[in-house]
Amino acid sequence: MTAQESKLWNLERINLLKNLSESEMLELDKKTHLKSAEKNQYIYFPNEPSKVVFFLKKGRIKIGSYSDEGKEIIKTILYPGEVFGEMGVIGEETRKDFAIALDDETRMCTINVEEFKGMINKNPNLGLELTRNIGEKLRRIERRLESLIFKDARQRIVEFIKEMCQNYGKRIGDEILVKHDFTHQDIANLTATSRQTVTTVLNDLKDHDLLYMERKKFLIRDFDRLR
Repeated sequence: MTAQESKLWNLERINLLKNLSESEMLELDKKTHLKSAEKNQYIYFPNEPSKVVFFLKKGRIKIGSYSDEGKEIIKTILYPGEVFGEMGVIGEETRKDFAIALDDETRMCTINVEEFKGMINKNPNLGLELTRNIGEKLRRIERRLESLIFKDARQRIVEFIKEMCQNYGKRIGDEILVKHDFTHQDIANLTATSRQTVTTVLNDLKDHDLLYMERKKFLIRDFDRLR
């Protein structure tokens, strides 16, 4: 394995771990294992023991659950640099959600929950960063719930685009470029709308010169007008 493919190289790019010292990173490197997954492969299922924390290096992960009727409920999409499965560290005994790889060659590093707890005991700042990370995820979910209750379908789709711009967009002059792999159906699932509604809203934004779309990317021409 090359230096670039080493666990340490992967771990150094995880947001949660950015403030660890060199010695702490080396310790973490010894405790973690590399794991790969292919598109649509489950990383874990609901009701499995919460024994492992995952650090996502490459690819995207879908986190969600199932209703009593078996309908899929998407809670969030995670990107490289993010952590998931961390609820076991704060007392979750079994998984409440599922995690599925959305891309081929998805890569992550894993660590046993008890070993990660041991590192937190040695470094309280790591625990604070983990708490902040969990809090931010909960705020995202809360914003989505508020959007479902108080906003119509068009507003929810526009809010989704704005959030993508803020979290993953790259400013190019006065415009914002967002690269993504979402289908219209993916956006519909994330905004509790229909694929047809997503297509209609995106086409309307394009007609008003607010949005330019190509496969796997869109360009926001005027974020203030979109707001």
